Amino acid sequence: MASPEIDALAQALARLPGFGPRSARRAVLYLIKKRESALAPLRAALERVDARLATCSTCGNVDTSDPCGVCADPKRDDRAIAVVEEVADLWALDRSRLFPGRFHVLGGRLSALDGVRPEDLAIDSLVARVAKGGVDEVVLAMNATLEGQTTAHYIAERLETFPIRLTQLAHGLPVGGELDYLDEGTLAQALRARRPVS
Repeated sequence: MASPEIDALAQALARLPGFGPRSARRAVLYLIKKRESALAPLRAALERVDARLATCSTCGNVDTSDPCGVCADPKRDDRAIAVVEEVADLWALDRSRLFPGRFHVLGGRLSALDGVRPEDLAIDSLVARVAKGGVDEVVLAMNATLEGQTTAHYIAERLETFPIRLTQLAHGLPVGGELDYLDEGTLAQALRARRPVS
């Protein structure tokens, strides 16, 4: 049996996404075994992030500065904003290096079941960003869920009076996907979004 302190560390790690009780115990054992090369640097990194953690007042990204590194980047195209549900979505799109514009994090998605209303999300600040001018395109990069699409529709209605181009991420068949492995929702979306063969 481990001491209460080691057990508490394993329980804390088990609450993280991707960790269960067994993987948390393995991680704790690794950290103990590699105390100098793994535990000490991890502790120092956590303390630094905790001391400097900030939410970007422009886009809602989480970083150690405000504005965040994405908003402070002068190479970004100010004329395009990709709207995402969560910070993880921003990081995924940014990691792809395929979108050169700015981002806007809503902080969730509309959900009647969970009681998430428009005023609970950063929709008003998005509308204010667009109202300032200089934005040509807003990309609605919502997840392909019922709630995500409901959120995208609501935002489209809020932005319809502005002279911008509203676009949405394509949904449907993934590259390399096989039809018999896809769920019915993905197949239905792929059929609805079909296009002519050129």
